[in-house]
Amino acid sequence: MHLPDGFINLTTAATTCGISAAAVAISVRAANKKVGERHVPLMGVMAAFTFAAQMLNFPIIAGTSGHLLGATLLAILLGPRAGLLIMTCVLALQAFVFQDGGILALGANILNMGVIGGFSGYYVYRLFRSLAGNSNKSRLAGAFCGAWVSVVLAAVAVSLELAVSGTSPLQVALPAMAGIHLFIGAGEAIITVAVLSLVAAARRDLLELEKI
Repeated sequence: MHLPDGFINLTTAATTCGISAAAVAISVRAANKKVGERHVPLMGVMAAFTFAAQMLNFPIIAGTSGHLLGATLLAILLGPRAGLLIMTCVLALQAFVFQDGGILALGANILNMGVIGGFSGYYVYRLFRSLAGNSNKSRLAGAFCGAWVSVVLAAVAVSLELAVSGTSPLQVALPAMAGIHLFIGAGEAIITVAVLSLVAAARRDLLELEKI
């Protein structure tokens, strides 16, 4: 999911960077208005958790592996805008310090994982809860669906960026990326539900924080 440098052209890199920068700016403005004393420590803890979790790969099929994206989990706990800010910090640290993901491709990675991943997962979760009610079961089911959708849509976005850049035809990139991420998304969903279950058992009050 982390695009390295050289896989997208400069036009795509600049366009995705502009979109991501605008989304981050809007999120910063929202955070300045809504972040309270209880948000700050949780944001720090979740940033560390997301960074560490993305470093751990789990096997899928045919020698492939995936890792936690974490965008939906962040959005459910803190809101999609706060989640985007956390994801931006994590991806920037990975790119500049650990060379995990390209520097020129940073805007694309933020767009795919932070904007598309976070917002799509969160609103699928909200839609599910509005239809199924506010029980704990509906929360976990909505989180499962939202996390799965977030990974698949982020993979589709990567496919489109590769195709637009001329790196790989869409008919090749889309089945390859979306196909394997159907399975990776299931792993994402299971981890997301497990973490939310733990939070609900240990610190249920954190689930009631105002979303940013």
